[in-house]
Amino acid sequence: MAHRAPLTNHHADGTLCPADHKHTSSGRPLHTGCPGHAYTRTVCSCGWKKEESGMGYVNECRKRHLASHAEGQNAPSAV
Repeated sequence: MAHRAPLTNHHADGTLCPADHKHTSSGRPLHTGCPGHAYTRTVCSCGWKKEESGMGYVNECRKRHLASHAEGQNAPSAV
């Protein structure tokens, strides 16, 4: 089974910041009525989670985590 770990952006109050809410690189909202995203979260289908204010950092952790699943599947089995 392939694992999935989608990225989601959230407002400070915990509500989801939809993908159609555009932001500057600093996270300032360009969409009227959006308070801006406060943090990014990723949750893997295996249960692993990461939540931080930096989207790039969360995405890098997500990629490394998903790669660790692939390494585990390709590792030779112990006999």
